[in-house]
Amino acid sequence: MDYKKQVSQAVNKAIDNELSVDDIYSKIERPKTSEMGDLAFPAFALAKVLRKAPQQIALDIVDKIEKDSFEKVVAVGPYVNFFLDKSAFSNNVIKNVLNDGSNYGANDDGKNGNVTIDMSSPNIAKPISMGHLRSTVIGNSIANILTKNGYHPVKDNHLGDWGTQFGKLITAYLKWGNEEDVKKDPINYLVKYYVKFHKLDKENPELDDIARDWFKKLENGNEEAIKLWKWFREVSIEAFDKIYDKLGVKFDTYNGEAFYNDKMQEVIDILNGKGLLSKSQGATIVDLSKYDLNPALILKSDGASLYITRDIATALYRDRTYKPAMNLYVVGSEQTYYFKQLKAVLKEMGVPSAEHLYHVPFGLITVNGKKLSTRSGRIILLDEVLNDSIEIAKKQIEEKNPSLPNKEEVANEVGVGAIVFGDLKNEKINNIDFVLEDQLRFEGETGPYVQYSHARAESILRKAGKTEFNDNDYKLNDTESWDTIKLLNDFPNIIKMACKELEPSVVAKYSLRLAKAFNKYYAHSKILADDSELNARLALVKSVSIVLKESLRLLGVKAPDAM
Repeated sequence: MDYKKQVSQAVNKAIDNELSVDDIYSKIERPKTSEMGDLAFPAFALAKVLRKAPQQIALDIVDKIEKDSFEKVVAVGPYVNFFLDKSAFSNNVIKNVLNDGSNYGANDDGKNGNVTIDMSSPNIAKPISMGHLRSTVIGNSIANILTKNGYHPVKDNHLGDWGTQFGKLITAYLKWGNEEDVKKDPINYLVKYYVKFHKLDKENPELDDIARDWFKKLENGNEEAIKLWKWFREVSIEAFDKIYDKLGVKFDTYNGEAFYNDKMQEVIDILNGKGLLSKSQGATIVDLSKYDLNPALILKSDGASLYITRDIATALYRDRTYKPAMNLYVVGSEQTYYFKQLKAVLKEMGVPSAEHLYHVPFGLITVNGKKLSTRSGRIILLDEVLNDSIEIAKKQIEEKNPSLPNKEEVANEVGVGAIVFGDLKNEKINNIDFVLEDQLRFEGETGPYVQYSHARAESILRKAGKTEFNDNDYKLNDTESWDTIKLLNDFPNIIKMACKELEPSVVAKYSLRLAKAFNKYYAHSKILADDSELNARLALVKSVSIVLKESLRLLGVKAPDAM
């Protein structure tokens, strides 16, 4: 039930419709603590209309309001503070959570509309580094949140499997490579060759000429170039999939840049046919001055295509294939201007989904304040970080619960979950400086803290021997449980807000608040005391377990039942 609406309707009636229910609803606030009330209406909004002091208006509203549905209604200065009926509220909320289970909070706002999500997108023949973590886990969580809101996400891992870097890599492999080494440890050796090329090409500029020549051969279908390119692609995807499996991330399509090679001429033809192309210093451009943007460079002076040419072809393909309600690009914030240009060109072309193309930007991930770069050799491999995190989790579990039967599985879930949660608890636009040990603490704002809170709830239920709840009376009116119950009621709105803002941190921060409130409740209440409210308290514990587990699932994090 929407209790803000209940308050808004009560105020509206008391003030004889001087403000609409919607206007009142938008002004309702939450007092800082439950002791001050659960919801509050600021009477300032009526001062001009009623020509009275806000304090007096608050007193008048309290006099006129129908209080039957509330525990009490009081005026505190210029505010009308509402205390909700704890028994009715708790019974309603707990019943909703238990009835809906993991579906609690789901809605059909998206009406099953397709949403394409361009995410992760590592480059072939390079390892998945910590630099790829953000796009991968943010995109995956957004997909989960969209599904919860009734959309149908299409996760597209738009692989970097084409471009001049393959000329460099082929050159490096033919000069310094060894087939046996590459077969043994493909990504590691391919990266070494790539880094070596960039160290030596400054002093040996002829290397760049050789690399350009090899890429031209690749574009022209040279047998040796194609064979090497396919091999590099194949071993790379095998290596990528092992890491994605560890993260629990799956994709609907792996159409990389090469997939669009034969689709770019149509882009040029459409732009030409619409009279959008013009020449500037020998290059072919689309003028975007009406959007207050620099021209989009479509073809270089030598006729070579650019990233945007390929991205236009990609957007066109997605538009025709999926007819997306939204087309999302989960890409670093440094590309914001580029995506404004891409959207503007697509609008000029008349592509139907152009209006719903959104760049989902995120900040940098640094390690000890340093930006990561493959070219300079400053790479921190995601797989190694995940493995280190799992090892630390194993040691912690060994110390805290050595008799845990499935230690390996739990260590994997805690270790990987810590990395994912550690990223997603931050607003995506913020930069992150990564410190592994900080992510794995069992207290504070971490994934293991939320996982441990869920495991604690499950432990209480096991101890009580209670797994099924078929009752109708879950009334609780104690102050200790109140904050937890109100947070459970917030979950459906949290789901909507996270979707509207395309912001996983909304869910992560909520899960931390719920875990904290539940642990406070656990510390101050005798949950297993054998009295008339025992069943209602256990039902509340079960509700917390359900919502914490679902919150973590939306983030792409597992919730072990014991830790």
